[in-house]
Amino acid sequence: MRIILLLICCLLPVVLAAQPMQEYVQAQMAHPALQGAWWGGLAVYADEDDPLFNIQGNTRFAPASTLKLLTTAAALEKLGPDYRFETRLYATALPDENGVLNGDLYVRGGGDMTLGSKRVKGSEPYQTVLKQWVKAVKQAGIRQVNGTIYADVSLFEGPTIADKVNWENMGNYFAAPASALCFHDNLFSIRFKGELGHNQLVEVSGTFPQIPDVEIQSFVRTDAKNKKDNAYVYGAPDQYNLKIFGTIPTTLSGFTIQAAIPNPALFIVQALQEALAQENIRVVGTPQVTLQAPDYTSMQLLHTLLSPELKDIIFIVNKRSFNLYADMLLRHLAIADGKLGSIQNGIKALNKFLQNNHLAQENDTVLYDGSGLSRDNMLTPRVLVNTLMYMVQSVNFGYYYRSLATPNDRGDLLVLRRFLKPSHRIDDVRIKGGTIDGVKALAGYVPDSNGRIIAFAFIANNLATNKDESLWRMHENIIKKMLEQKSAE
Repeated sequence: MRIILLLICCLLPVVLAAQPMQEYVQAQMAHPALQGAWWGGLAVYADEDDPLFNIQGNTRFAPASTLKLLTTAAALEKLGPDYRFETRLYATALPDENGVLNGDLYVRGGGDMTLGSKRVKGSEPYQTVLKQWVKAVKQAGIRQVNGTIYADVSLFEGPTIADKVNWENMGNYFAAPASALCFHDNLFSIRFKGELGHNQLVEVSGTFPQIPDVEIQSFVRTDAKNKKDNAYVYGAPDQYNLKIFGTIPTTLSGFTIQAAIPNPALFIVQALQEALAQENIRVVGTPQVTLQAPDYTSMQLLHTLLSPELKDIIFIVNKRSFNLYADMLLRHLAIADGKLGSIQNGIKALNKFLQNNHLAQENDTVLYDGSGLSRDNMLTPRVLVNTLMYMVQSVNFGYYYRSLATPNDRGDLLVLRRFLKPSHRIDDVRIKGGTIDGVKALAGYVPDSNGRIIAFAFIANNLATNKDESLWRMHENIIKKMLEQKSAE
């Protein structure tokens, strides 16, 4: 009897602490933005199993970009924080005494999503990459190539964009196609002319970098009442006739948007051929993309380029919510399992990671990509919280934790703006946000008043509009309540 009373005394503070939190969150369900919508949330101390609150924690919701928490956790655990991706340049033979290569050049894709990007610490801009390759060709004594430059993308297979990505997103930078040979984040900038009044058609004044064969039709109009970019590029992978609809703000100097490169691998070898021509190194053939890997054992390796370390890439995936990098990592999960880097193989590898580590059961997830861009992705808040709790115990937790945004940095779209005024232990809150049509989601870590870590996930689905920011304020209030939560030290 004494033992039972002692257990009751020990558990009572936990029960009393949990009950008000459950009631507080339950009361938030009357929020006007949730009328006709669904909301699920779960919060658990990372060192115990009893939830602080649980509202539809085992119900599947579209997670938006909080799905990246799963993809990056699996990548860190399976590949390791120091992992680097390789891109190699080969010649099929040595040049003759006149510097003529009677053969081909191959750029072998290793799935480096940072190739030619300035986005990740340690990566080189695409102009620098081209200079390195040209230098390697010259150092090999090659002055002419009587063959072709091939982009080898055989490491990946299948569609370059997930099945469920909608048409409005597809031609834009945030839905750029994944490729074993990425370049310049697989995006290019489109510049519009300025000095126009309200509701006027806007012409395109140029692109950077210039993508060969791309044709752009602009149906974009100016909107003096809106300062945001509401222009969308319509174009599928390998489609070079692009159309742009929507509105942009009126400006004197013009306005720029970003679009997806239709075929990044082809652009790489086109750009390399042009860079070689500028150094008077002629390539006879037309640049080509190949899906079949040649025999590299008899070739001459001219150059190897290593990506930044995975921990620095994941920092960008989560803090900047970068879809391309997440979907590339999904494919690398498949490769780590000895499979070709397809979307489907990547999804199988991610689900295997979740189930083998008891983070999800078979029906807890329905996945179509690794970034959360598809509205058809589904998972439960509990899967997110389980993953967050699992990573607390991982040797890679520090890298994972630092990749999440704080409310006062520019990461993750500043979804918790109210934390900026007044400052409220904002550096201790780490979040991953997500927003797609009809979805607002948030997950991450919060310390209670005694510093104990709480893992949480909130997901709202079927919202009438994404323009209503008041739901973020509701999420902020719940987070502040968790910050004030008292527990045994």
